[in-house]
Amino acid sequence: MKSPLMPTTLPIPDENAQQHSEKLLSRIKYLIGIAGGKINFADYMNLCLYYPNLGYYSVDSPKINYGGDFTTAPEISSLFSRAFAHHVMDVMKQLFNADILEFGAGSGKMVVDILLELDHLNSLPNNYFIIEVSANLRTRQRRLIEDAIPHLSHLIQWLDYLPTNLTGVILANEVCDAMPFHLLYFSDEHIEELYIKINSAGELQWYKNEILESELLIKAQKVQQIIGHQEYTTEINILSDLWLISIAELLDQGAIFIIDYGYSQNDYYHQERRLGTLMCYFQNRGHDNPLLFPGLQDITAHVNFSSLATVAYNHNLDIAGFQSQANFLISGDILKLETLRSHDPLRSIQQASEIKQLILPSEMGESFKVLTLTNNLKFLLPRIQFNDQSHRL
Repeated sequence: MKSPLMPTTLPIPDENAQQHSEKLLSRIKYLIGIAGGKINFADYMNLCLYYPNLGYYSVDSPKINYGGDFTTAPEISSLFSRAFAHHVMDVMKQLFNADILEFGAGSGKMVVDILLELDHLNSLPNNYFIIEVSANLRTRQRRLIEDAIPHLSHLIQWLDYLPTNLTGVILANEVCDAMPFHLLYFSDEHIEELYIKINSAGELQWYKNEILESELLIKAQKVQQIIGHQEYTTEINILSDLWLISIAELLDQGAIFIIDYGYSQNDYYHQERRLGTLMCYFQNRGHDNPLLFPGLQDITAHVNFSSLATVAYNHNLDIAGFQSQANFLISGDILKLETLRSHDPLRSIQQASEIKQLILPSEMGESFKVLTLTNNLKFLLPRIQFNDQSHRL
């Protein structure tokens, strides 16, 4: 496993945070013990992020924007969600009694801005469903919605489980990158999985061993065909594939928009990514040691969009488009929204700065991609054809 990035530059957690992390660490060690002395990284990541009342996404602490560890495109500017709403409208025009289902709604800002724009476009859904695993974020979402769009709040429902079927639009903005993934190590002679165990000093430690899951081994062998026989560390996200299968089965008619940072397969397994794409974020600092501060930091990896596209195709979804975030937003008319014609010079400058963050290649414009999948739509979605890169999948 690669050595951590800049471990000495990370801030020291305060006493309360350290106590919180120690509680989760103690629980992780106990679970490693009853599992036979090791757990795979997917299980470890799941504990760090989602363990009840202790995992990173399960506690009441800031995650997004000020005081948090990261920001997202909807938080940067309302223009992101308003442009997104134009893509949603294109789908809604082809449907009758359509709903929207959003996974991981963050602070709720995207819900608010999309519904406001759809209201303006006379394209409101029957219902706007939200599936949110974080109780803290659910509370934030409710407060923002009640304050910002009380006249539309009746459309919004929080779900604990997937609906049995849906006609409409499914939104997943920065969802797949937070799904627990397996870590694999390739060498000249072996393919091994990276596990977590406890060393003689009672500390967490990496441990390489054989791959035990048959599905994971099959995927690993396919990766080796791409990278050849060399030393290489990478991630495989089986959970994101299963998630996509589940929503493919429930979507009777409509579209799925998956937005995340990631690559097509050839780029994902490029030589320059031979150490993998795993990253951790602690108090706005990026590094690559997930064994630090369990429960206090985000853990993530880039998305393999080719893998998702293959799953979609095998489950009867159409690959409607694969665009950079920049092209997706431009085709969604982000440069034509009426607020850009503001008579307030300061507001115009601010919006120009926000748009640069969203669409410039050096910012989020190229690193983030949008995979659009459809089912039983009669007509193509014209905006998705703008600089479509589906052939790269």
